[in-house]
Amino acid sequence: MAKLKTLPSRLGSLSPTRGHLPAPERKPEAERKVFSPWRAWYNTTRWRRLRWAQLVKDRFTCTRCGKLEGDTAKLVCDHVTPHRGSADLFWDECNLTTLCKPCHDSAKQREEQTQGMRGA
Repeated sequence: MAKLKTLPSRLGSLSPTRGHLPAPERKPEAERKVFSPWRAWYNTTRWRRLRWAQLVKDRFTCTRCGKLEGDTAKLVCDHVTPHRGSADLFWDECNLTTLCKPCHDSAKQREEQTQGMRGA
């Protein structure tokens, strides 16, 4: 019976790791998103219908600057009073308004952050 030859080790060329793997790269605080169950509400059929009804109600016009926008991707169905995870506020039709992306992403966000600082 013939013996198999022992193969040379291929691991000899690897550098030692001191018994642990390197720490994974961490994203900066601003890039990390905190998981909130209510974020999934935005992906529901119910929300899409509610958003569409609000855009139609406001005639695809920003209620802040008055800009008429034909591209609905550039419109935001915004919560007037931030819901902060409250289902009642999130689904309340009277708590919604239409904003264009520039109004929502600049002035409205600044106002909410300022209100949040005052409330803290």
